[in-house]
Amino acid sequence: MKKLKLFTLAALAAGLLVSCSSVRVIADYDKDADFKTYKTYAYYKTGIDKAQISDLDKKRILRAIDAEMSTRGFVKSQQPDILVSIFTKEREQVDVYNNNFGWGWGWGWGGFYNPWLWGPGWGWGGNNVSTRTEGSLYIDFIDAKNKELVWQGRGVGTLNNIKNIEKKEKRIQEFVSEILQAYPPDARIAAN
Repeated sequence: MKKLKLFTLAALAAGLLVSCSSVRVIADYDKDADFKTYKTYAYYKTGIDKAQISDLDKKRILRAIDAEMSTRGFVKSQQPDILVSIFTKEREQVDVYNNNFGWGWGWGWGGFYNPWLWGPGWGWGGNNVSTRTEGSLYIDFIDAKNKELVWQGRGVGTLNNIKNIEKKEKRIQEFVSEILQAYPPDARIAAN
């Protein structure tokens, strides 16, 4: 029984760790677009140039998009069916945790007003404040013929200051992969 409880606790902790590092994805699309006709792509340079991230991170994102598009059967082309653009947003998330408030028994000096008072008292643990950066990566698909947005995916997740380049690339690949799993829109949803 004790082993079962430990296993359950370990599985719960692992689940919490995974959920904390996951990417939340939201996708939107033009219900009139025929996604089956899109086979080739190119990058929309104007949009990508406006993304407010380092050029190195832009390259990492574009390489991750290339890899995902390739697995979906897309081919880069000078005459593309769709243009791919990206942009990013980030915000500082502040979490405040209220620590212990309560009373307890202990002995201590009564202070300036009553220096002879000894006895029970109450305590306040204060607050813990932590900050983290939450970022959003948007991937837009624009119909190349009519220059209209036909699909947009957004991934939201925690971005840590990752000093290890391999971990940073892996996190970017995770963002892109999770976002592009929502493409193309499910035909059953489009029918409704």
